[in-house]
Amino acid sequence: MLHSSPSRRTAIRVTRPEWALIAITALWGATFLIVHDAMRYSGPQFFVGVRFVTAGIFAAVLFRKSLRGMRPIELGAGAVIGVMIFFGYGLQTFGLQTISSSESAFITAFYVPLVPLLQLVFLRKRPHRMAVLGIVLAFVGLLLLAGPSAWRIGLGPGETATLLSTLAIAGEIILISRFAGRVDLARVTVVQLLVGGLLAFATMPLTGEAVPPFSWAWLVPAAGLGIASAIIQLTMNWAQQSVSPTRATVIYAAEPVWAGIVGAVAGDRLAGAAIAGAVLIVAGVIVSELRLPGSDPEAVERPVDSQRLPL
Repeated sequence: MLHSSPSRRTAIRVTRPEWALIAITALWGATFLIVHDAMRYSGPQFFVGVRFVTAGIFAAVLFRKSLRGMRPIELGAGAVIGVMIFFGYGLQTFGLQTISSSESAFITAFYVPLVPLLQLVFLRKRPHRMAVLGIVLAFVGLLLLAGPSAWRIGLGPGETATLLSTLAIAGEIILISRFAGRVDLARVTVVQLLVGGLLAFATMPLTGEAVPPFSWAWLVPAAGLGIASAIIQLTMNWAQQSVSPTRATVIYAAEPVWAGIVGAVAGDRLAGAAIAGAVLIVAGVIVSELRLPGSDPEAVERPVDSQRLPL
């Protein structure tokens, strides 16, 4: 029996942390319809506040023993990531009140190319060429998923808010990778969730948003998504210790694919262009893992194993 030489074949290996990111991205995408429906009964800041404070309390109870001995670096890391969560989720949820899902998907897609750009500017880390190609494929796929109506968008309040949210989403991904391995994951997760939720509540008077009348229609989704958010953020913090920001971004780019699958189950049909977009996103994930002949398998954009760094 002949065996292929390892030097003559290209192995595409998905690690456990990457599988974890794929799983939470599927969960992430499934939340779109829930949030969109809940906006009929609640304002965006109140909903985000309930969602993330619930998530923070859930995480604090779950990891109560780990909260002892909280260090300044963990408070600081959790706080700045929490600010990004507040702006990312708050602005995106605000935008969903006035723009369509296709427009929102198109604008939000801008965080895909933003991550390697911001990583280059602020961290001086250059992504390898195949990762860049993977991002381009994923971004084109996102445009196809958004549909032709996305090309006719204007810059009203909803579009502007969603566009600004992409900066926060990109910033969150980079900050998580920046601190991963240097801090206790449980402590940072609790802090970032509580900060994101409390900031949302604090801005309600500034935006003129009132507490909505009680309704199970916003309470159940907010509480359920709160628990889901705790799981998502903890998984991101853990997985991005070994998954680069660029690679993580390509995986996260599949969120609209999962949202489209959930929508199809709910009765929405995917157009041919949308299916092609989903295929391109999957191709982007695969391509980003390939290496050109003679290239360093540990590309420069891979994060440092910060578990070995002195704290």
